[in-house]
Amino acid sequence: MHTPEPAGPAPAARTVRVVPGGPVLIEGPVEVVLPDGTRARSDRFVVAVCTCRRSRRYPWCDTSHRRRVRRDDREV
Repeated sequence: MHTPEPAGPAPAARTVRVVPGGPVLIEGPVEVVLPDGTRARSDRFVVAVCTCRRSRRYPWCDTSHRRRVRRDDREV
């Protein structure tokens, strides 16, 4: 079976970095599609996407994760 070639050059790969206890950093610009279908766009060269759901600017990180340590990040 023949797979058609994509039209035009392939988009450049983006770097995504997971910060332990913090956000996910993604090279921008990006468009984030939320579960309800809402789209949030940022043209910054690097964006921080919230993973703790505490951000008042969700889906963007506002460093709210610094106020409280996650259960799995605490010393036992």
